[in-house]
Amino acid sequence: MFASGSPNADLMIVGEAPGRDEDLAGQPFVGRSGKLLDQLIEEELGRTRADCYVTNVVKCRPPANRDPLPDEVDSCRRFLDGQVGVVAPKVVITLGNFAMRSLLATTDGITKRRGSANRFASGYVIPTFHPAAALRGGPRVVAQMREDFAHAASALLRGGSR
Repeated sequence: MFASGSPNADLMIVGEAPGRDEDLAGQPFVGRSGKLLDQLIEEELGRTRADCYVTNVVKCRPPANRDPLPDEVDSCRRFLDGQVGVVAPKVVITLGNFAMRSLLATTDGITKRRGSANRFASGYVIPTFHPAAALRGGPRVVAQMREDFAHAASALLRGGSR
């Protein structure tokens, strides 16, 4: 699975890896997490998924839906780097630890970095929680994701600048 959305988008959303639903559909974020992601895109960004470029760090579903291994992340890195280079987004929203750590080359956890804008390639990376974590974590985590998506909307209005 590679990506969905517009390759001309000024906003890229990067997740971890495909899950079962995504593997079956051949598209990122189509299950319950995808529904929440779509809702946040529409309500906080005033866009649809088709207006964004949505992809994952790892392009294949890890066995038993486990976390991606470092060599799997490394094997897919050139694809993600190529996507970032071609799309050249003004803002990248990373969903969860794997995406954030992969793009920002950090070992920090998502709770430490979420809500911040980090200079990256053609614009900024704004880390937030993975929608699956929000579904497990409840309204507080969803509210924090809303804040982060609103932060991304502001960065987009400023042309990606801080």
